[in-house]
Amino acid sequence: MNRNDFPILDQQVYHKPLVYFDNAATTQKPLPVIEALSDYYRSINSNIHRGVHFLSQKATEEFEVARKAVQQFIHAAHDYEVIFTRGATESINLVAASFGRTYIHSGDEIIVSEMEHHSNIVPWQFLCEDRGAVLKVLPFQDNGELCLQQLETLITPKTKIVAITHVSNSLGTINPIQEIIRTAHAHGVPVMVDGAQAVAHCPVDVQTLDCDFYCFSGHKMYGPMGIGVMYGKEKWLREMKPYQGGGEMISNVTFEKTTYNDLPFKFEAGTPAVGDVIGLRKAIEYMQQVGVEKIAEYEEGLRQYATQQLLQIEGLRIIGQAKEKAAVISFLVGDIHPYDMGVLLDHQGIAVRTGHHCTQPVMNHYQIPGTVRASFALYNTQEEIDRMVEAVRKAKAMLE
Repeated sequence: MNRNDFPILDQQVYHKPLVYFDNAATTQKPLPVIEALSDYYRSINSNIHRGVHFLSQKATEEFEVARKAVQQFIHAAHDYEVIFTRGATESINLVAASFGRTYIHSGDEIIVSEMEHHSNIVPWQFLCEDRGAVLKVLPFQDNGELCLQQLETLITPKTKIVAITHVSNSLGTINPIQEIIRTAHAHGVPVMVDGAQAVAHCPVDVQTLDCDFYCFSGHKMYGPMGIGVMYGKEKWLREMKPYQGGGEMISNVTFEKTTYNDLPFKFEAGTPAVGDVIGLRKAIEYMQQVGVEKIAEYEEGLRQYATQQLLQIEGLRIIGQAKEKAAVISFLVGDIHPYDMGVLLDHQGIAVRTGHHCTQPVMNHYQIPGTVRASFALYNTQEEIDRMVEAVRKAKAMLE
């Protein structure tokens, strides 16, 4: 990896070199991704699958090559199990709407965890309201680890699906997804995994995990915004009803009846973000060139270093101290409001995220208004962490 591949990092904020530690919100884009987007609109911009002309066929070919790249990246059994969406949020909404319309009825139960992003809570609440189903919550302990022993008791004959995050965006916890899936499957319950915070930081093999659905976004893994993936096992995708209606997802339309297209097009209504899909492929290729396991190892070194340095600051406490964590550190300093800390860090060139991180139930668990969150990526350095630690010390001195 060459840091120069990320041109946005070579700038100053308030006359100080930018330190970008907001990677859990979105990662920066390497030149191959930026150039792929530009090249698409310069040379092959066309709608796909419908045209016989050269540009349409070229765009279609690039689009489907990208689908195969995603299939190989997550080790799906078939490329038609890869559905392109606008992001992890739409992917989860797709599962909730289509799975729910097909399988969820009054009195049925859906299990989520207490540490979920709002994107993996609200769609299921919508479904429960529409269907008269019940949302049940698997709690977590104060150290940020799930109370797994309670999963067995939460699952009943009425449980229809478990929806769980792979990595917590606010606590950094890496959940034991394989164990959760085994437990659910032992009761005949399918599992949907929110992988938005996982795919950029650790290898993902959906067949080894044996998950039924896996959802993620491109923009958190060095790809463009506005593109995401919903992986689903073929057996579910064949049975589920489409999420949206329109062009591309149909086989035949009359005013009396519409028949649906084959997979994956059954779930891809309308004109897709072709350039962004191609950009996602380039992001995957970039990560593979660096090595996903090497990225995970490097980021873990950054997390450990940052943890050691931050804990030397008097009054600083880290929220979420699970044994298995991704490169995310949420912290508070004394009684300083996280927003105030974030503003002062920003004026020292340090970009962090503050607030509840779309996980208000997590903040309610700890009875705090929010946290300061520093999240790391493959282009970050220990020197940048040193700058952040010094900036926190200066902000603390100003605010106390």
